[in-house]
Amino acid sequence: MPAKPAAGPGSSSARGTSEPARSIKAQCCIVGGGPAGMMLGYLLARAGVDTVVLEKHADFLRDFRGDTVHPSTMQVLDELGLLGEFLKRPHDKLDHLQGHFGDDTVSLADFRRLSIKTPYIAFMPQWEFLDFLFDAGARYPNLKVLRRTEALDLMREGETVTGVIAKSEEGRLEIKAALTVGCDGRHSVVRECAGLSIEDIGAPIDVLWFRITKNPAEKDRALMNAQPGRILVTIDRGDYWQCAYVIPKGQTEQVKSRGLEQFRSDIVATAPRLAAHIGEVKSWDDVKLLTVTIDRLTRWSKPGVLCIGDAAHAMSPIGGVGINLAIQDAVATANLLADKFSNGCPEESLLDQVRQRRMFPVKVTQALQIQMQNRIIDRALQGGPLRAPAFMKIITRSPWLQSIVARVLGIGIRPEHVTSKAAAIT
Repeated sequence: MPAKPAAGPGSSSARGTSEPARSIKAQCCIVGGGPAGMMLGYLLARAGVDTVVLEKHADFLRDFRGDTVHPSTMQVLDELGLLGEFLKRPHDKLDHLQGHFGDDTVSLADFRRLSIKTPYIAFMPQWEFLDFLFDAGARYPNLKVLRRTEALDLMREGETVTGVIAKSEEGRLEIKAALTVGCDGRHSVVRECAGLSIEDIGAPIDVLWFRITKNPAEKDRALMNAQPGRILVTIDRGDYWQCAYVIPKGQTEQVKSRGLEQFRSDIVATAPRLAAHIGEVKSWDDVKLLTVTIDRLTRWSKPGVLCIGDAAHAMSPIGGVGINLAIQDAVATANLLADKFSNGCPEESLLDQVRQRRMFPVKVTQALQIQMQNRIIDRALQGGPLRAPAFMKIITRSPWLQSIVARVLGIGIRPEHVTSKAAAIT
């Protein structure tokens, strides 16, 4: 486990002040200190908007499921003048995506062919990325990150949301805000309290998540390892493999009923290089369930409230694009709304422009994930003889097609660029 990140200047304790009062005011209250919340907090504060971010945990040091920072996110950091500092943080690079599909080895994406400053995916622990955004935001006195502060409900005046009721270490806390933004993930309190309807797209898989020690000198670009009836994703994190074992949805107990030894045997049969340290999976406590969901809100906003990121559209882990779509949502939100707070909350029609802007890339990305589920994952999990699909073989033989896949995966559909203006720091 990496060393615990020190409290940054954005926390109340680091600023040398007392705990927050029972009632505070802000122009924007962001619920959730994940990638969307921390990026939006930074962008709004940079634009001069008085912003509060609520994070229910004491720090960011948790075992997140998504640690990929795609080129689209690094382009945003470059536009903000933050890329150099970001790249000083510990990270690994993936510039060429391969997979083992039965006896076939396929090359699916070559990021080196992209004409961009960072032609690769950066693997950085998400706690490190969030801590980086936290430190970057500390330069803005109008950004407050309140840790150990959990949103419980929304405040209202009639049909308009006017803030958040939260629980802090001091007890009940009311944050009165012109706009509340839900960035609190797929189990969003903001989404539920606002009564925003969810459209379930469907995800027929779940993932069992665990780690196994790795020789740092060992290199293997193959993220996906597919054998008849089994799929294992192995993410190289330097001194260990972060592993995601894909199973049909709802079959966790069936996997456990076959016993831990059979589970370990299946893992080694899928990725033999893990054999030397498979004994590190000592019990089922070492294996965590990630319930996969693909859904999206039909409406992202109501007067005074807006949802973005996973709170607006939960993504499959396929492609590792969830974090980067959340960042893109945050950039679009700041671009559209940062200069609209002079008279209180931006009108609901303006809030809905975020959905209008971002729904197309969300729908396209989710459609691609569904196709990957249906044409690759389902095919492998069904068992029987397994060979790479014809389209994979075609891509493997075509460097040009690999560059197209790299652009779709790394840059995404309709990438966002920072257009919100920076206000003078006072």
